[in-house]
Amino acid sequence: MKKSVKFSPEVRERAVRMVEESRADHPSQWSAIESIAAKIGCTPQTLLTWVRQHERDTGQREGPTTSELARLKELEREVKELRKANEIL
Repeated sequence: MKKSVKFSPEVRERAVRMVEESRADHPSQWSAIESIAAKIGCTPQTLLTWVRQHERDTGQREGPTTSELARLKELEREVKELRKANEIL
């Protein structure tokens, strides 16, 4: 099994910025992503995920933003804790 590598938020932001900046030099967004992914050592699919989330966060794409996803996760955790408390009672 392959161990997943954690990239810092700074590395993710820089990689997404590099894709945006080099987009004009490539025939498609995907080819820009493949080029940048090879340079930073992640898979193109991973970088695509970061780019898509950035697009949602900046209103360029439909879907939940990072803060909305974090809030949802927090609420799900809270519901789980409350269900456990209710079982005890």
